[in-house]
Amino acid sequence: MNEHDLRKVIIKVCHLLHQKGLVAATDGNVSARLFKNFLVTPSGCSKGFLEPEDLLIVDQEGKVVRGGKGNGKATSEWRMHSAIYRERPDAMAVVHAHPPWTTACSLAGISLADAVLPEVFLTLGAIPTLPYATPSSSEGADEIASPIRNHDAVVLDRHGAIALGKDVAAAYYKIEKIEHTAQVIAIGRFLGVSSQGVRTLDSDEKIRLIGVGRQLGLFH
Repeated sequence: MNEHDLRKVIIKVCHLLHQKGLVAATDGNVSARLFKNFLVTPSGCSKGFLEPEDLLIVDQEGKVVRGGKGNGKATSEWRMHSAIYRERPDAMAVVHAHPPWTTACSLAGISLADAVLPEVFLTLGAIPTLPYATPSSSEGADEIASPIRNHDAVVLDRHGAIALGKDVAAAYYKIEKIEHTAQVIAIGRFLGVSSQGVRTLDSDEKIRLIGVGRQLGLFH
């Protein structure tokens, strides 16, 4: 995909994040590989009002190679994005959002790592929640480095979720799926599906789903 088209796709995803309530105000950030550099959203801007020419090009260290028409600073969360690209050479894009159900589950100590919804376990596997780290800090990048090697999406305690993908749309879809999962689990727990909480898939079914996922090429 050329730079012009990639800019358009990133902006489309930014607008969707805003429209669907997955970010508020200036929350969230999106990035994608562009040859040896990266296209990224600027810091302190609403994702709902960004335009293609607002995006910046940065190197692996977050240094601006080419600025946009407005804010000249790359997303303050670039350290997390950079850690993901470093640990996952297959990652072509990263989306970070603050989906409310997901964030609420982290506040309540509700994990999304259990195998509850078969289609989610099939495509994402377990979705771990990482320990709290100060936003925009090097600590956050350090926390994500190890788990992202084996997971395409993780929950950030009190700080939403972050996902990678083969392209920008794929990373965005994972954020949507995480939020849907969080909502279903939270409602299931509220309704008291069983005396033990939300029912999980048994071990045999998890093994079967892993087999199906490998056949479909869903697991890296």
